[in-house]
Amino acid sequence: MLYDVIEITQNLIKCPSVTPKDEGALVYLSEKLAELGFECQRVDFGEGQSHVPNLFARLGSDAPHICYAGHTDVVPTGALESWSYPPFDAHIENGILYGRGASDMKGSVAAFISAVSSYLENNTLSGSISFLITGDEEGPAINGTVKVLEWMKENGHIPDVALVGEPTNPDILGQEIKIGRRGSLNGVLKISGKQGHVAYQHLADNPLPRLVKILDALCEYKFDEGSEFFPPTNLEITSIDVGNMAENVIAENGSASFNIRFNDNWNSETLSAKIHEIIKSCGFDYDIEFTCGAQSFITKPEGWADTVKAAVKDITGRVPKLTTNGGTSDARFIVNYCPVIEFGGINKTIHQVNENARVQDLKDLSKIFEQILKRYFV
Repeated sequence: MLYDVIEITQNLIKCPSVTPKDEGALVYLSEKLAELGFECQRVDFGEGQSHVPNLFARLGSDAPHICYAGHTDVVPTGALESWSYPPFDAHIENGILYGRGASDMKGSVAAFISAVSSYLENNTLSGSISFLITGDEEGPAINGTVKVLEWMKENGHIPDVALVGEPTNPDILGQEIKIGRRGSLNGVLKISGKQGHVAYQHLADNPLPRLVKILDALCEYKFDEGSEFFPPTNLEITSIDVGNMAENVIAENGSASFNIRFNDNWNSETLSAKIHEIIKSCGFDYDIEFTCGAQSFITKPEGWADTVKAAVKDITGRVPKLTTNGGTSDARFIVNYCPVIEFGGINKTIHQVNENARVQDLKDLSKIFEQILKRYFV
């Protein structure tokens, strides 16, 4: 049974599955995978507003075991009137498929299902193929992939390798494979003083000059030079808040938020310690809270990475660059269980109005995924 990647992509886009709603997307996938012989299980977690639909499907019980990980949830559409075509109509115009999720990442999910159908039509499976599909990648990522992985471990479904189908190519299919991601550390810094009248500054204690000096020290600090596969660690101030609506009042408190994208020279603990060190060198009292969105990680550029790289070259003729740029993905959870590589479509229009994917790119992506299966199951 052969599946058409374009038809599946269109049917998935027509499910308006804005996080955490499913709107039938996983039911549709379960039906298509069941037709191919997969044992499908819904592995939902959370209740009420935090309820997240997830799907695990597996064909075969032997090693080697490859798992494709992806998501069917999408970000909100934005202003509907700004779209050239309704975002959930999956309209094709001049060889381009428009719709929310076309690139991120319903097209990729459809491409892997299409690839599996073609592979099974022409080959005997000597191992296992599984799907880990969540409805929470674009949301808090609490009741999605991270909990499904725990369930997979408890039930003997941990794969030997994993492929995350996030869109990895800036412009042309075959440009980049992601073998890791930077870590993400958020900080909220607070400096306290004493409120007062600006004309009687000696009776007040303005915290803002101290806050500015600390922020300057953080921005000027050079954390590292980068590493073999990672750019230098980077800190960006994302907000400065005073809560002061009067021009003649010295504020009592000042706070600032920042985010650091860090490479494999650091982890959240060592980086937090360094931030404390930098702030303390300024000589001021302060309070700070950290939250870690992800640790940095890397899959060695050999073995599994070579398999994916070779398959991409087989179909596109391009040798993809091994990169670690971009934001976070669910690969940050999977790496704790097995080697993980990310490869998918074009990311130029993701999260934008008029998100789209070229029809030919989706077809070629399906061919690449099939070639990965052929190279893996040798």
